[in-house]
Amino acid sequence: MATEFSGGGDPGRSIALLWRVAGANPQGARRGPKPRHSVDEVVAAAIQLADAEGLAAISMRHLAEALGISAMSLYTYVPSKAELVDLMLDRVAAEDAHPDASPGDWRSQVTRLARQRWAMAQRHPWVLQVGVHRPPLGPNILARVEATLSAIDGIGLSETEMDQVTSLVGDYVRGAVRAALEAREIEKQTGMTDEQWWAMNTPLLEGLVDPARFPTTVKIGEAFKAGRMPPPNHERNFEFGLQRVLDGIESFIAGRKTAR
Repeated sequence: MATEFSGGGDPGRSIALLWRVAGANPQGARRGPKPRHSVDEVVAAAIQLADAEGLAAISMRHLAEALGISAMSLYTYVPSKAELVDLMLDRVAAEDAHPDASPGDWRSQVTRLARQRWAMAQRHPWVLQVGVHRPPLGPNILARVEATLSAIDGIGLSETEMDQVTSLVGDYVRGAVRAALEAREIEKQTGMTDEQWWAMNTPLLEGLVDPARFPTTVKIGEAFKAGRMPPPNHERNFEFGLQRVLDGIESFIAGRKTAR
C-alpha cells in the first residue's frame, strides 16, 4: 500500500514550485542572506535520502539534517512534505520524460517507454510507495504523458481510448514493478533467495500435496524440478507480460479496422 499520496499539497504552491514560477517562495519574498541551497538541491537531497533509506525516511527534520540546515529553514524552500514528494516525483520523471527519438511504430515506442519506467523504478524503488491517482502536474510528468499519448496518436483510437490505453500500460508496469520490488525487499530482509526458499519448503510439502487435487500445480512443480523451466526472473516476466498487453491493444485496433 502507498505510504504517501501525490497531489496532496497546496495546489498553488505545488504548481509554482513544479514549474519554477519566479518568486515561488513558500514564505513570500525572501529577505536577508542569500539562501545556502536551491530548491533543486533540496529535491536532489530528498531523492538521495529516499533511494538509500526509503520514503519513510523523508521527514522535514531528517532532510534538514542531511542538508545541514534547520527544519525551519527548510520550510523556506518547500512548504511541506506533500509538495516535496510532488517535486521528487517530477524530478525522477525527468529521467525518462525525453525518450529516445529513434523512429519506430507505436508498439516499439510504447515498449521503450515502459522499459524506461521499469528501469527508473529499479533506481528509485520508493516511487511505489506513493499513490499517484492525482499525479504531480509538473513539466516532466506531463512530458512523460505526452510521449505515451503521442506514440499512440493516429493509430485508430478515440481520445477516450487513448487515455484508457495509457492507463492500461501504466497500471501494468506499476504492478510488474511492485512484484519485482517486493521480491527484492523480502530477499533483503530474510537473506534468502527465492530458490533457497522453495528448496526449503518443497520437502515439507511432499506427501501433503495430492496430485489428484492439484494436478496442474504438481505438473508445473515437476517441470521446474526437472529443469524444464528457468528460475524465476522478474524482468523476463515483465517483458513477457508487456508484450501480451500490447498484443491485446494491437488486436483491439485491428478489430476496429475490420469493423469499418
